[in-house]
Amino acid sequence: MKILNLYVGIGGNRKLWGNEHQITAVEIDPKIAAIYQEFFPNDEVIVADAHEYLLKHYKEFDFIWSSPPCPSHSHIRKELAVETGQNEAIYPDMKLYEEILLLKHFFKGKWIVENVISYYKPLIKPLEVASHYFWSNFHINQIKTKCRTHMGTIEELEQRKGFDLSKYSNIDKRKILRNCVEPEAGLHIFNCAFKFKQEKLI
Repeated sequence: MKILNLYVGIGGNRKLWGNEHQITAVEIDPKIAAIYQEFFPNDEVIVADAHEYLLKHYKEFDFIWSSPPCPSHSHIRKELAVETGQNEAIYPDMKLYEEILLLKHFFKGKWIVENVISYYKPLIKPLEVASHYFWSNFHINQIKTKCRTHMGTIEELEQRKGFDLSKYSNIDKRKILRNCVEPEAGLHIFNCAFKFKQEKLI
Protein backbone atom coordinates (compact mmCIF):
# COMPACT_ATOMS: atom_id res chain seq x y z
CA MET A 1 0.00 0.00 0.00
CA LYS A 2 0.92 3.63 -0.40
CA ILE A 3 0.64 5.26 3.01
CA LEU A 4 0.74 8.96 3.89
CA ASN A 5 1.77 9.70 7.48
CA LEU A 6 1.29 13.36 8.43
CA TYR A 7 2.76 15.43 11.29
CA VAL A 8 4.94 12.42 12.00
CA GLY A 9 7.21 13.66 14.78
CA ILE A 10 9.57 10.75 15.45
CA GLY A 11 6.99 8.16 14.38
CA GLY A 12 5.21 6.77 17.42
CA ASN A 13 2.14 5.67 15.47
CA ARG A 14 4.28 4.18 12.68
CA LYS A 15 6.83 2.33 14.87
CA LEU A 16 5.25 -1.15 14.62
CA TRP A 17 3.92 -1.03 11.03
CA GLY A 18 6.88 -2.87 9.55
CA ASN A 19 8.45 -2.18 6.15
CA GLU A 20 6.07 -3.94 3.77
CA HIS A 21 4.44 -0.73 2.58
CA GLN A 22 5.50 2.44 0.74
CA ILE A 23 5.33 5.12 3.40
CA THR A 24 5.60 8.87 2.86
CA ALA A 25 6.17 10.82 6.07
CA VAL A 26 5.66 14.59 6.34
CA GLU A 27 7.18 16.67 9.16
CA ILE A 28 7.71 20.43 9.17
CA ASP A 29 10.67 20.54 11.60
CA PRO A 30 13.90 19.52 9.80
CA LYS A 31 15.60 18.33 13.01
CA ILE A 32 12.72 16.06 13.94
CA ALA A 33 12.34 14.87 10.34
CA ALA A 34 16.01 13.85 10.37
CA ILE A 35 15.49 11.80 13.55
CA TYR A 36 12.44 10.11 12.01
CA GLN A 37 14.52 9.26 8.93
CA GLU A 38 17.14 7.58 11.12
CA PHE A 39 14.48 5.49 12.84
CA PHE A 40 12.71 4.61 9.57
CA PRO A 41 15.30 4.69 6.76
CA ASN A 42 12.97 2.97 4.26
CA ASP A 43 10.35 5.74 4.44
CA GLU A 44 10.33 8.77 2.16
CA VAL A 45 10.58 11.75 4.51
CA ILE A 46 9.40 15.15 3.30
CA VAL A 47 10.02 18.38 5.21
CA ALA A 48 6.88 20.39 4.52
CA ASP A 49 3.62 21.75 5.91
CA ALA A 50 1.56 18.57 6.35
CA HIS A 51 -1.76 20.41 6.04
CA GLU A 52 -0.86 21.79 2.62
CA TYR A 53 0.75 18.53 1.51
CA LEU A 54 -2.45 16.63 2.32
CA LEU A 55 -4.58 18.89 0.13
CA LYS A 56 -2.21 18.60 -2.82
CA HIS A 57 -1.45 14.86 -2.63
CA TYR A 58 -4.28 12.97 -0.87
CA LYS A 59 -5.39 11.28 -4.10
CA GLU A 60 -2.05 9.49 -4.42
CA PHE A 61 -2.44 7.23 -1.36
CA ASP A 62 -4.34 4.17 -0.10
CA PHE A 63 -4.20 4.98 3.62
CA ILE A 64 -3.73 8.32 5.37
CA TRP A 65 -2.93 8.93 9.04
CA SER A 66 -2.99 12.53 10.25
CA SER A 67 -2.11 13.81 13.73
CA PRO A 68 -2.53 17.61 13.55
CA PRO A 69 -1.02 19.76 16.32
CA CYS A 70 -3.06 19.33 19.48
CA PRO A 71 -2.20 21.97 22.15
CA SER A 72 -4.94 24.38 21.14
CA HIS A 73 -7.56 21.66 21.70
CA SER A 74 -6.14 20.03 24.82
CA HIS A 75 -8.14 19.88 28.03
CA ILE A 76 -4.83 19.44 29.91
CA ARG A 77 -3.45 22.71 28.56
CA LYS A 78 -6.62 24.52 29.58
CA GLU A 79 -6.93 22.97 33.02
CA LEU A 80 -3.27 22.95 34.04
CA ALA A 81 -1.95 26.00 32.22
CA VAL A 82 -4.55 28.54 31.15
CA GLU A 83 -6.63 28.27 34.32
CA THR A 84 -3.55 28.63 36.53
CA GLY A 85 -2.16 31.57 34.55
CA GLN A 86 0.81 29.75 33.02
CA ASN A 87 -0.48 30.16 29.44
CA GLU A 88 -2.85 32.48 27.65
CA ALA A 89 -6.04 31.32 25.95
CA ILE A 90 -5.58 30.67 22.23
CA TYR A 91 -7.89 30.00 19.31
CA PRO A 92 -8.45 26.29 18.57
CA ASP A 93 -6.61 25.36 15.37
CA MET A 94 -9.47 24.48 13.02
CA LYS A 95 -7.18 22.69 10.55
CA LEU A 96 -8.13 19.59 12.55
CA TYR A 97 -11.72 19.76 11.29
CA GLU A 98 -10.69 20.89 7.82
CA GLU A 99 -8.74 17.66 7.42
CA ILE A 100 -11.54 15.49 8.80
CA LEU A 101 -14.03 17.00 6.35
CA LEU A 102 -11.65 16.76 3.40
CA LEU A 103 -10.89 13.09 4.03
CA LYS A 104 -14.48 12.18 4.81
CA HIS A 105 -15.91 13.66 1.64
CA PHE A 106 -13.13 13.41 -0.95
CA PHE A 107 -10.64 10.66 -0.09
CA LYS A 108 -11.42 7.18 -1.44
CA GLY A 109 -9.07 5.15 0.75
CA LYS A 110 -8.92 4.40 4.47
CA TRP A 111 -8.12 7.35 6.71
CA ILE A 112 -7.73 8.33 10.33
CA VAL A 113 -7.24 11.63 12.13
CA GLU A 114 -5.89 11.57 15.68
CA ASN A 115 -5.94 14.25 18.36
CA VAL A 116 -6.05 14.75 22.12
CA ILE A 117 -9.09 14.74 24.36
CA SER A 118 -10.43 18.28 23.96
CA TYR A 119 -11.70 20.76 26.55
CA TYR A 120 -14.91 21.24 24.54
CA LYS A 121 -17.49 18.92 23.00
CA PRO A 122 -15.99 17.94 19.62
CA LEU A 123 -17.67 19.57 16.63
CA ILE A 124 -17.57 16.21 14.83
CA LYS A 125 -18.05 13.19 17.08
CA PRO A 126 -14.89 11.08 17.47
CA LEU A 127 -14.19 7.66 18.91
CA GLU A 128 -12.15 7.70 22.10
CA VAL A 129 -9.49 4.98 22.16
CA ALA A 130 -6.36 4.71 24.35
CA SER A 131 -6.80 8.27 25.70
CA HIS A 132 -6.94 9.80 22.22
CA TYR A 133 -9.71 11.03 19.94
CA PHE A 134 -9.92 9.34 16.54
CA TRP A 135 -12.00 10.17 13.49
CA SER A 136 -11.97 7.55 10.72
CA ASN A 137 -13.96 5.80 8.00
CA PHE A 138 -13.50 2.35 9.57
CA HIS A 139 -14.38 0.78 12.90
CA ILE A 140 -11.76 0.80 15.66
CA ASN A 141 -12.04 -1.81 18.40
CA GLN A 142 -11.30 -0.67 21.91
CA ILE A 143 -7.86 -1.43 23.30
CA LYS A 144 -6.30 -1.45 26.74
CA THR A 145 -2.85 0.10 26.89
CA LYS A 146 -0.28 0.72 29.56
CA CYS A 147 -0.19 4.09 31.32
CA ARG A 148 0.96 6.80 28.91
CA THR A 149 3.52 8.02 31.52
CA HIS A 150 2.62 11.46 30.20
CA MET A 151 4.03 13.35 33.17
CA GLY A 152 7.04 11.09 33.60
CA THR A 153 10.74 11.78 33.12
CA ILE A 154 12.34 11.74 29.69
CA GLU A 155 13.80 8.32 30.49
CA GLU A 156 10.37 6.99 31.50
CA LEU A 157 8.82 8.40 28.33
CA GLU A 158 11.60 6.87 26.20
CA GLN A 159 10.98 3.48 27.75
CA ARG A 160 7.21 3.77 27.36
CA LYS A 161 7.35 4.87 23.71
CA GLY A 162 10.31 2.68 22.73
CA PHE A 163 12.58 5.45 21.41
CA ASP A 164 16.12 6.27 22.54
CA LEU A 165 16.85 9.97 22.04
CA SER A 166 20.01 10.05 24.15
CA LYS A 167 22.32 10.88 21.25
CA TYR A 168 20.27 13.87 20.08
CA SER A 169 20.64 17.44 21.36
CA ASN A 170 19.01 20.84 20.87
CA ILE A 171 15.52 19.32 20.76
CA ASP A 172 12.68 19.31 23.27
CA LYS A 173 12.76 15.59 24.05
CA ARG A 174 9.90 15.71 26.54
CA LYS A 175 7.57 17.44 24.06
CA ILE A 176 8.56 15.10 21.23
CA LEU A 177 7.94 11.99 23.33
CA ARG A 178 4.69 13.27 24.80
CA ASN A 179 3.43 13.94 21.27
CA CYS A 180 4.05 10.32 20.25
CA VAL A 181 1.03 8.10 19.79
CA GLU A 182 1.67 4.87 21.71
CA PRO A 183 3.15 2.41 19.18
CA GLU A 184 0.84 -0.44 20.17
CA ALA A 185 -2.18 1.83 19.65
CA GLY A 186 -0.82 2.78 16.22
CA LEU A 187 -0.47 -0.89 15.26
CA HIS A 188 -3.91 -1.78 16.64
CA ILE A 189 -5.58 0.94 14.58
CA PHE A 190 -3.59 0.02 11.47
CA ASN A 191 -4.77 -3.57 11.88
CA CYS A 192 -8.37 -2.44 12.37
CA ALA A 193 -8.21 -0.46 9.12
CA PHE A 194 -7.31 -3.53 7.10
CA LYS A 195 -8.80 -6.27 9.29
CA PHE A 196 -5.41 -7.80 9.96
CA LYS A 197 -5.05 -10.28 12.81
CA GLN A 198 -5.59 -8.45 16.08
CA GLU A 199 -2.75 -8.74 18.56
CA LYS A 200 -3.39 -9.14 22.27
CA LEU A 201 -2.17 -5.87 23.69
CA ILE A 202 -1.95 -4.91 27.35
